[in-house]
Amino acid sequence: MTWFRVIVLLIICGSLIFIIIDSLTGHQVEQLCLGFLSWVQRHPSMGVLAVIVVYAVATVLFVPGSVLTIGAGFAFGASFNDTAKGVALASLAVFVGAFLGSVGSFLLGRYLFRDFVVQLASRYAVFQAVDKALEGNGLKIMILLRLSPLIPYNALDYISGITSISFRTYCLGLLAILPGVVMFTFVGATASSLLTSHDEASNNQTARIFSLVFGITFAVIGVLMASYYSKIELDKILEAQREQSYSTPLNSQNRPHNDDEDDDQGIV
Repeated sequence: MTWFRVIVLLIICGSLIFIIIDSLTGHQVEQLCLGFLSWVQRHPSMGVLAVIVVYAVATVLFVPGSVLTIGAGFAFGASFNDTAKGVALASLAVFVGAFLGSVGSFLLGRYLFRDFVVQLASRYAVFQAVDKALEGNGLKIMILLRLSPLIPYNALDYISGITSISFRTYCLGLLAILPGVVMFTFVGATASSLLTSHDEASNNQTARIFSLVFGITFAVIGVLMASYYSKIELDKILEAQREQSYSTPLNSQNRPHNDDEDDDQGIV
């Protein structure tokens, strides 16, 4: 089991290092994603299952999901030439894939790499405050964490495994990623709709572009506002948790002096 842990950890760390280096140099991961999405566009039926599998693996290996999410919306939207159907299928595939990948990362962090993740997380005071806050209201805190940019998505999956949150509550908290998933797939499907509508009359095309841009703008504003206010709420909860942690030992040190204790200590 020890060798298995080492091998899996090396694969994950190697993948993370490769992605960081590739993002600064050759962009091979991006090219692979584009090639995969082109295949999905040509084979939409099999593409749904393929997106689920690829997204789950990408989540575990710390591959950024934004390109895949927007690309899935574009591929399905272009394949069916229908924005609504493209958003629906892409959102379903991406959410299921992200859900499975996040659950896998959570379980890896809790059981396989627990010691490693504990050592990593113990260096940051915010994680201790998050863990204490999760004990009181795990679902609310997890939803706020998913909506706020406080902790990166992939890192949160692994770190959640060493917190006090239950597996069931963690899974329910994953529902909070749906607004972001729908927004990104909508952006991709909208882009494909605009590209396929170049043959329409200019008035209809202008109206369509205006309505689509209007919808995207409000979707983005809605998600950003949810992220902003959830971060404010989360910061308040964590700050209160820190103050409580700091005040507890002080209260125990400054508690009123009890003469009876001295009398008891003086008795032999």
